[in-house]
Amino acid sequence: MTAFLHQRFGELHDTLPHLRLGTGPTPLRPLPELAVGRASLWLSDDGEFGDGGWGGNKVRKLEWLLPDALRRGRRTILTVGGLGTNWGLATALYAGEHGLRTALALVDQPVDDHVRTQLARLERSGATLHFTHTKARTIAAVPYLLAKHASGGKPPYLLPAGGSSTVGVLGYVEAALELADQVAAGVVPEPTHIVTAIGSGGTAAGLLLGLELAGLSTRVVGVVVNDQLRLDARTLLRSARRTEALLRRRGARLPELTLSADRLILVEDQLGPGYGHPTPQGERAGALAAEAGLHLEPVYTAKAMAATLALDADGAFGDGVVVFLNTNGPR
Repeated sequence: MTAFLHQRFGELHDTLPHLRLGTGPTPLRPLPELAVGRASLWLSDDGEFGDGGWGGNKVRKLEWLLPDALRRGRRTILTVGGLGTNWGLATALYAGEHGLRTALALVDQPVDDHVRTQLARLERSGATLHFTHTKARTIAAVPYLLAKHASGGKPPYLLPAGGSSTVGVLGYVEAALELADQVAAGVVPEPTHIVTAIGSGGTAAGLLLGLELAGLSTRVVGVVVNDQLRLDARTLLRSARRTEALLRRRGARLPELTLSADRLILVEDQLGPGYGHPTPQGERAGALAAEAGLHLEPVYTAKAMAATLALDADGAFGDGVVVFLNTNGPR
């Protein structure tokens, strides 16, 4: 399937190649079981996106990142995440399938059953793991890791946490265009809001840009779940604008855009003690979602669902159509 960006905004294959890794469009379905207010709640389940059961928002980003690394002649991807990183796991699995090695710098986070399971998967994934423990030590280790994992005279392809680079953001520009096509086909009414967890910012930034390109008025509700990165409106808008500039430099024929903070609602009261710490609200939301057949994890998606239910109960969505974006990856 040809990427929506290539279909709509010009032939970018040479400079922004796309590699289909998942099966789209992402399924959409109503969630009346979780209704607590007047809004109509829908589920967009990106946990079903990736091939072989390994899905989530990480795969959408890798569809653009892996071919860019290959185009640049890199042989290794170097990136960072927490001990239970879905991003690092998805990178290792999909990169390995396309001849790329992965090196991961891992930062400490609270260890529970979810994290232990993920860490065991990482150890089996073929990635080289570096336990750098803290953000400061990870930053200090980057020059050493770049030199250690250089290959063929070139450094590794360096990516930030979550794959939220300027190229990685394209994954959720694509997702917004996909949603616009589903709205046009009558699959779902035009949403008034789309809710997503914000761990590294790439998903929200891509949605902001993609919804603007698609001509939808949908607002992005970002539930901040990470206190280790700057994730304010200014940062997210800057990320979206950088990806817009990238598209224009590479020849995309884009309309005039007005990216504004008015399109973004940030929720900052679901973080709890910090990144990776479960919260009582998240646990309750996760249990309710499980009754509706939706599996959420405690670090990102359960907190995002808790925010969705709280906002709906408070009337913040009115009687609008709200899409909850499940970014949970591995099953």
